[in-house]
Formats: sequence, structure tokens, C-alpha cells
Amino acid sequence: MTYRSASLLMLGTLLLFSGCSETKQEMERKAPPPLPVEIITIKKQHIPIWMQYTGKTQASSSQEVRARVTGILEEIYYKDGAYVKKGQKLFKIEQDDYIAALDAAKAKKRRDLAALRLAKADVDRYKPLVKDGLAPRVTLEQFEAQVESFKADIVSDDASIRQAELELSYTIVKAPIDGQASRRLVDVGNLVGKSEATLLTTVNNTDPLYAYFAPTEEEFQKIAQFRSQDVLKAYIEVNYSSAALKAERKFGYVDFSDNTVDPMTSTVSMRAQIPNANHSVFPGTFVYVNVFVTDKFELIGVPPQILFEDQRGEFLYILDNEDKAVRVYIKPVYESRFFALLKEDTLKDGDRVIVNGLLRLKPGLKVAPTDVTDVKGLDAVLKKNNLIPTLPTEKE
Repeated sequence: MTYRSASLLMLGTLLLFSGCSETKQEMERKAPPPLPVEIITIKKQHIPIWMQYTGKTQASSSQEVRARVTGILEEIYYKDGAYVKKGQKLFKIEQDDYIAALDAAKAKKRRDLAALRLAKADVDRYKPLVKDGLAPRVTLEQFEAQVESFKADIVSDDASIRQAELELSYTIVKAPIDGQASRRLVDVGNLVGKSEATLLTTVNNTDPLYAYFAPTEEEFQKIAQFRSQDVLKAYIEVNYSSAALKAERKFGYVDFSDNTVDPMTSTVSMRAQIPNANHSVFPGTFVYVNVFVTDKFELIGVPPQILFEDQRGEFLYILDNEDKAVRVYIKPVYESRFFALLKEDTLKDGDRVIVNGLLRLKPGLKVAPTDVTDVKGLDAVLKKNNLIPTLPTEKE
């Protein structure tokens, strides 16, 4: 090999290694930085379990106000939609006929009382005459019979007076309960009560308010088996579609469960009683009913929005010791809007679960984690949503 050939060979070798080195450096420069993500550190803990159902509210008492006597409606004492008190006057029906009937009943009693006094006087006059044999006994017995007859008439008169007074009282229609009255259904000047007890309005008592819901028979049995309190705490949520309206939550307790399973739906009707002092929730509102079951079991919980699913099942991402994403398949045993509970053998205390940037993750991807357990961990979620059952044990 000539000197020139050897020089060319050496130069080619140097250029080759130089090119490889530059390519490697360029690849290192182009390698993406670790993906910034937020993580929470999980632990096994006592988690309050609330079971959620859709439900519908109903007034705790709904009373129809009807005309119980016949007559022309003369006055209306309340404004449509007003809150009324039990015994408050709502309507007035013409009273002339009923006042006259009462006066006639009282007059008949006075007439019968006068006749009774005369009959007693006749008895008193005839007793000595009959005793001395100056008058026939049959006449005395007739007067004594008249006394008893007039006494019976007076008892009947008293009953007629009470009936007349009762019918006269029905001309003033009063509220049967405390609550909100609906609009008037009959205007002044109309005849009411002619052939039926005319419906004038309705009054609904909405404090407390009832919320009816229907768990399946299996869910009902789970509640019965795992409940940790005799009185089941509950709350309702009203979520509005408009962002301008704030979702409302009211706490109460379950006060009724039916004694049979609906054969058409295999559900059991249950009811929550909810204080509603400000009357902000109306009967007929669709609500979410949340029932507290227990907090006596240690479980692992994660946010439900971090769960994904493929053909193998549901999974989430955790970090390994090198801050690389690891896909872990899990089996939730219970899910709600706030958390998903996992089987004990799925994750362990101290695992770091990724809670954002999930669509960009893949197994083995290097990440830059930020721990947000204090603000997005399970304890923070429970406190933020008022899911820790610190309610009074007494019924309110």
C-alpha cells in the first residue's frame, strides 16, 4: 500500500467516526424533555361510601282545598302562590242561606223549649188532680209523653243547630296546613259546590321535602348489609344546565323504604326527608339522591376521570422508580362521580398515580412529576365535596 493510499484510508476512517459522533450529538439534542405531569400518592384509608341515585322531589304534604258547601264564591283572601298558615282564611262563599238555616234551627229550639215548659206545667197541674181522683190518669200520661217528646225534639234541635253552624263555618274556607298555595282555580262570582266539592286551590308543604328514589333489589341489600348507622344520612343535589345557576345541595336522612319489590323494575322505593326552610327546591324537581352507607372499611380510591379502557380492561398510569410511566390494569369495585374504589391487590400504599396529561402518556415515557396530593388527592376531594359524614345523629 502506498503512502498516499494509507493517508486516504485514514482520512476516510476519521470522517466516518466524526459523522457518527455528530449524529449521536444531534439525536441527543433532539430528544424531547420529560413530560410534565401531576401525580397523587395513594394510600389505603377509610373512605365514606355514598351511593347515588336519580330521584324526584315531592311535597311532604299536599292538600286539596275544596268547597264543602254550595254557593257563589264572594271573596279570595290570599294572593296566588303565597305562603299560608294553617287556619288562615283563603275563600269566602255566600253565607245568606246558611245564616238563615241557623236562625231557623235556633227558632225551632226556642219553640220546642216553650212547648216543653207548657207540657211540664200541665203535668204539674194534673198530678194532684189525678191523685185526688178528680181527673183521669190517661190525660196525665198524655202530658208526660208530650214532655218526653219535646225533650227529644230539643236534642234534635241541638243537632240541627250544630249542623247549621258547621255548614256556615264551611263558607269560610281555611288553609288545612302550612305551605305554599297554588293559584286560585275559581274566580269570584262563580257557583261552587253545586254537584261536587269544587277544587279551589292546593297547598303544598315543602319543609321538609321528600325525595323518592329506587335502588335495585341487589343495591338495597348491599345498603342493608353494609350500613354503619341505623339512620341513613342522605343529601340531594340539584344541578342546573345554566352556568349562571349554582348547583344546590341539601342534607337530610332516609326515613322510608318500601316493603315490597316492584315486579316491573326489580327496584325498592325509598325516600329521603330533606329540610327545605328556604323553599328553594320545588316538588317535582329531578335530583341526585346520595345515601351514605359506611366508612368502616379501608380501601384504595382514585379519581374516576383518570381511568381508561382497552380490550384488556380498565387501566391507569403510575410512576416507577425512574419516573417512567407504567400502565397498570385495575378492577374497580365501586365508582362514583368523585372516586373509584379498587381491589386491594391492584395498587399499594405509596404508589404515585398520574392524574393529568393522560392522552400523551404511553408505557415507558419519561415524565417530570409534580405531587398535588394535597389539592387533588382523595382527602381533598372528600373535603371539597363535603362527603365526610359529620352530620348530627339526631333527626332534624
